[in-house]
Amino acid sequence: MNLRLSIAVPLGLLLAGCASDDSLQQVLERGELVVATRNGPTTYFIDKGEPAGFEHELVHRFAEELGVEVTYRSRHNIRDIFDDIHRDQVDFAAAGLTVTASRQGEFRFSAPYYDIDPQIIYKAGSPRPRSVEDLYDGRVVTMANSSHAEAMALLRKDHPDLEWQEIEDVEPLDLMDMVTTGSATYAIIDSNEFVANRSFHPKLRVGFNLGEQQTLAWLFSQREEDDSLWQAANDFLARIEADGTLTQLKERQFGHAWGVDQVDSQTFNRRMRQRLPTYEQQFRQVAAEYQLDWQLLAAIAYQESHWNPRARSPTGVRGMMMLTQSTAKEMDVRNRLDAMQSLRGGARYFKKIKRLLPKDILEPDRTWFALAAYNVGRGHLEDARVITERQGGDPHLWSEVKERLPLLQRSKYYKTVKYGYARGAEPVTYVKNIRHYYNILAWQDIAANRPAPPVDANEYLPDVVKTVDLTVL
Repeated sequence: MNLRLSIAVPLGLLLAGCASDDSLQQVLERGELVVATRNGPTTYFIDKGEPAGFEHELVHRFAEELGVEVTYRSRHNIRDIFDDIHRDQVDFAAAGLTVTASRQGEFRFSAPYYDIDPQIIYKAGSPRPRSVEDLYDGRVVTMANSSHAEAMALLRKDHPDLEWQEIEDVEPLDLMDMVTTGSATYAIIDSNEFVANRSFHPKLRVGFNLGEQQTLAWLFSQREEDDSLWQAANDFLARIEADGTLTQLKERQFGHAWGVDQVDSQTFNRRMRQRLPTYEQQFRQVAAEYQLDWQLLAAIAYQESHWNPRARSPTGVRGMMMLTQSTAKEMDVRNRLDAMQSLRGGARYFKKIKRLLPKDILEPDRTWFALAAYNVGRGHLEDARVITERQGGDPHLWSEVKERLPLLQRSKYYKTVKYGYARGAEPVTYVKNIRHYYNILAWQDIAANRPAPPVDANEYLPDVVKTVDLTVL
């Protein structure tokens, strides 16, 4: 099958040649694309109440071009995705699937849109594997029904001592967790997945690339008599590659390591001297308007933007409080780059989140929960509280819930709750950092405003008065 990008043609011309029973025409008539995907950081997940992930970005833009909505069928097992295609329960799959020879005999792939390297991951401090032979004495894990499992089966022909274990119902992050905890020696992870998740597992390293570079593509049914939707997808992918959109999406999703930096006290202290004086009065004013501690508002703003009113993240959030477009609209912020508008919008949003938390969550935990929800969304926070309660913890205490939030990165847990996968380690670091910044700001404010030590009046009296014995007067 030829997987090169096809020559782009206007979508209107493509529609003109469609028969009424074509797959593309059926999608247009029902106004909906039904897409199988995986719930994970490089595919599809809910972030701050909104869909996110590289595959989501691609599918969303394709659907916009077609003028239809998207319904996702999120699967935890690659075999389930294959079954959805075979049973015609979805239009196609967008799930970070690698093009392999065996799959090409069973399905039709779109034009490829991403090059990846399958990589052997190991834990720093242990011997680095540099060849297939180095894997013989370790426990190697991979996802069941994955391209990596196929690659290992092929390698076994020349390496009969090679062993590995295929794990059902897991995502790459789960495999990385196994290596970090020592329950596995090595994991096979695609390079894009490793980049997206390495901030959660800083001790993991790349040993070597397992085989040649591979490509990712969308998966369609093998119906030779009807290729209209497949052709439309190829034309779409050709257009976004030609106009640079695909490159921008790759940079936005994978050009940076997801996660939150560790607290850098030296940088914070420097910016407290250099930037804080410019905005301190604005923090104080907005905090007074919304009955907040100004130091807390300033700490949130520093965590979000380092007090840069023109900040922009790779995901498109902007301004001092890094508001999404939808949140800015909801909070009546017309210009996200205006510091006062951004601060007021962020303060209103934080207060709204805090107000909507269950009434039996008390301070100071209520503030920490609100901060976590500001970062990851109320839905994911509630999922973590559910897991906490299931495990016998107290869902009203931040100290208990913060231990469970990272579990939302593991399929064993997130597939059992309502909102699915989340970058659960991020809000834990987010809250910890803000509390750190808040404490520094609060202490600086206390130090700056504490009463001066009492003055010894004798220093200012004439010598003649100092000699007078006041006790006799």
